[in-house]
Amino acid sequence: MEKFVRTQSINNMLSDTPSALIETAEENYEAYIREAAERITAETKKPVVLLAGPSGSGKTTTAMRIGKCIQELGHGVKILSMDNYFLPVTPENEGTLPRDEKGSIDLESPHRLDIPLFSEHLEKLGAGEEFMMPVFDFPTQSRPRSVPFCRQRDEIIIIEGIHALNPIVTGNADKYAQRVYVSVRTRLKAPDGSLLHPRHIRLMRRLCRDRLFRKREYKEIFSMFAGVSRGEDLFIYPFKHLADIDIDTFMAYEPSVYKPIIERELSLVEDISELEVFPEYAGIVKFLGELSPADSGYVPADSLIREFIGGSEFEY
Repeated sequence: MEKFVRTQSINNMLSDTPSALIETAEENYEAYIREAAERITAETKKPVVLLAGPSGSGKTTTAMRIGKCIQELGHGVKILSMDNYFLPVTPENEGTLPRDEKGSIDLESPHRLDIPLFSEHLEKLGAGEEFMMPVFDFPTQSRPRSVPFCRQRDEIIIIEGIHALNPIVTGNADKYAQRVYVSVRTRLKAPDGSLLHPRHIRLMRRLCRDRLFRKREYKEIFSMFAGVSRGEDLFIYPFKHLADIDIDTFMAYEPSVYKPIIERELSLVEDISELEVFPEYAGIVKFLGELSPADSGYVPADSLIREFIGGSEFEY
């Protein structure tokens, strides 16, 4: 069944008790987190957790929130990012890196990862054996160093990344791993009956994060969206059914928090009508116009939304 929230309902609650709307949304998300942590810790023979989701889904915060809850349940926990297994860009291997239809390095492809090395280390995690984990440096696109890593007894390891459910990458890890899928699964519904797809909620998150913290222009973020969506359709969505646990990270209040951050500047973007993603741009502008703004001061420091607007108690 399709899940949606009416923009008018959001506006009504913001007008009446904005803190109650935010508290309810956060409590719903926390319920997902606690259930996931309880299920993970109950599977004592599967100490590795593979956590996947598309861009802007809130994977990183969800992994840290689950990890915090696992600790509260009395277990040790460590969180690893699959990004450390990106292949370095060097003259020696540049010709073997995956390419998109424009000839650029395909950042969405699972073959951007060092799959043999990751598979070897995944097996060692399951067996509790030590290995040297690479550390990827994004500015230089290199792996300048490695650090020793070993799962301790009774410790749970959460591995997060967009390809964490893809069998091409993770192989047959069922004997020691549990799988979690994280994404926005709820739509917004306008008074005229039109719906905003969950993918566009995630795009709003990226518009905030990439503009505030990565200094990207809005037009650039939209230009990247087509390639990101293509990668999701090819490499992420086909495997979400493999998840043991499914978490909807949608917060009913979040677009209202994003509104004062992005709406005005977004409306000033020029020449975006020339881009193939103009319908997505138009849809976001329309729905932001339907919503009342919300004060980000109400957003808790441990909220997933802080991953995209800043002020989080977590380090990213």
